[in-house]
Amino acid sequence: MIGEKAVKTVNPPVYTGSTVLFETYRDMVDVKSGNYPGVTYGTDRMPNQLALEDAICRLEGGYLTRAFPSGISAIRNTLLAFLESGDHLLVVENIYAPTAHFCKAVLSKFNIRVDRIPAAVGDDIENYIRPETKLIFLESPGSNTFEIQDIPAVTKVARKKGILTLLDSSWATPLFLKPFDLGVDIVLQSVTKYMTGHSDVLLGSVSVNQSCARHFAKMYRAMEIYAPSRECSLGLRGLKTLPVRLKQHEAAGIEVSRWLETLDIVERVLHPALAGHPQHHIWKRDFSGASGLFSFTFKEDYPEEKIAAFIDALELFGIGFSWGGFKSLITAGKYPRESSPELSGKTVIRLNIGLEDVEDLKRDLEIGLGKLAGTPVISNR
Repeated sequence: MIGEKAVKTVNPPVYTGSTVLFETYRDMVDVKSGNYPGVTYGTDRMPNQLALEDAICRLEGGYLTRAFPSGISAIRNTLLAFLESGDHLLVVENIYAPTAHFCKAVLSKFNIRVDRIPAAVGDDIENYIRPETKLIFLESPGSNTFEIQDIPAVTKVARKKGILTLLDSSWATPLFLKPFDLGVDIVLQSVTKYMTGHSDVLLGSVSVNQSCARHFAKMYRAMEIYAPSRECSLGLRGLKTLPVRLKQHEAAGIEVSRWLETLDIVERVLHPALAGHPQHHIWKRDFSGASGLFSFTFKEDYPEEKIAAFIDALELFGIGFSWGGFKSLITAGKYPRESSPELSGKTVIRLNIGLEDVEDLKRDLEIGLGKLAGTPVISNR
């Protein structure tokens, strides 16, 4: 307390530090015996982290949640926690690229076999399971090309065979998808994205069901992982405005995607909430909303210099990775998809629709697309 009265703020204070002081010698003895109920050291999940984990766990409907210093940190450490030498891991083809890289560069060194499965896998998961399959890693919708898996069909098969399922649910957040209700065992969020919403925080979270909780908590503690207090505080701040922001992202994303569908230059828009999406029926069944991230392709295979002219002409869209923040972003790339041959060799334009005025965003895209085509774009409506 400073002065005569304690300071009370709207948001909780940020706790930083390495050494945590004990009130008595007995407290320190209890730490060694495992009976001390409080925080013991700076890496021991400070109050801001505990509050963030509790909030996310309640949103997810999980049994236990742990925070990580980034989304990829959450992915790496969760895979290491639940896999061991000789295990077999299945990952969807449209998985987040750093996840795929980690599997190839690191897990293979520990004699863990990793195989890819179709981006829109469902009950055909049976065809890819081996006797040593330990974990199935889903991401729905998947990165960049936005295929959706039939999650209940996958988890039904996995449960029968004693295989764990993990879902990266960052696109939908806990507001628009409840993976535990669909039978998923482990749910991962890149808190960096929609849940913080301002592109200035790196955080990840992993929530698990009761059967996984004890093992996961033990492994987390053994690896002495923690998330910085300031970032956890900003994560809590982001959760307070998430419903309002996500509603706007959803509405703006659908409006821009539908507008793109009317342009002669556009071949297809890859947005699960649109009726033309191949797994739209699954999205309607399992999801309660859509975020503002989607992709589209062109009818013509434009050379790289034309793509560059389009993107460089944009003023409101930043050129940068990640998504889920208030600022609109754009990326472009070609992604091999054996299970989606119609996208083979296509340049995929990914848009993060932010919180700017929708008409301004459409006008910005219209100008850029005009640079690409060499003529004003024309709506076919």
